[in-house]
Amino acid sequence: MQMKTKCSILLQLFLGLALLLGLAKPDPDPLQDYCIADNKSPQYFFTNGAPCINPDKAESSHFATSVLSKPGNTGSNKFGFNVTLTNTVNLPGLNTQGLTLARIDVAVDGIVVPHSHPRASEVTICLEGLLHVGFVDTSNRLYTRTLRAGDAFVFPKGLIHYLYNGSPTTRAVAVSGLNSQNPGAQLTSFATFTSIPEIPDEVLKKAFQISKPDVTKIRRNLGG
Repeated sequence: MQMKTKCSILLQLFLGLALLLGLAKPDPDPLQDYCIADNKSPQYFFTNGAPCINPDKAESSHFATSVLSKPGNTGSNKFGFNVTLTNTVNLPGLNTQGLTLARIDVAVDGIVVPHSHPRASEVTICLEGLLHVGFVDTSNRLYTRTLRAGDAFVFPKGLIHYLYNGSPTTRAVAVSGLNSQNPGAQLTSFATFTSIPEIPDEVLKKAFQISKPDVTKIRRNLGG
């Protein structure tokens, strides 16, 4: 009888945990209509988001930005891509709304290297050119698609994904929406080979089945 009681309690705890996890969201819901980020006052304490200005001082300009209208510099890195993000500085009304927008410019033969967003799912819409996109799930299955202007693709939360412009003549432009104010971005190769401090060579050699010179070369190529 005592064993049945323990099992019943464990089952209730498990169901309660499952319910809580099912209700979990990337960002907490706002407790007011808006919380325009205060980017001018000194920040004496840290919050999960930015402090708000007085709502009586809200203006339409706080909810608008033209930052995504400007092409990004795809020559700023060896991979040929640039990502321009909205944030609480260039779009103060974004604060606490649980979303981020991104403009993605990819040069000819450029690639947004494999990466993941630990706190957000992402939907990408191709605006110009062609983009070969894909993500890998936890069973190592690859899902890919070639996007043309107007096509969209979803990258599930936390999964490794990439965008590649295979066109020999035309740049590609896309815009993405992510369901977190701070989705985070972890570039797979950089996180693995240029961490501070470094992941031990022996670990990388065994994990990737490569030699010590290979590890050194990859680190050097990535700027580590």
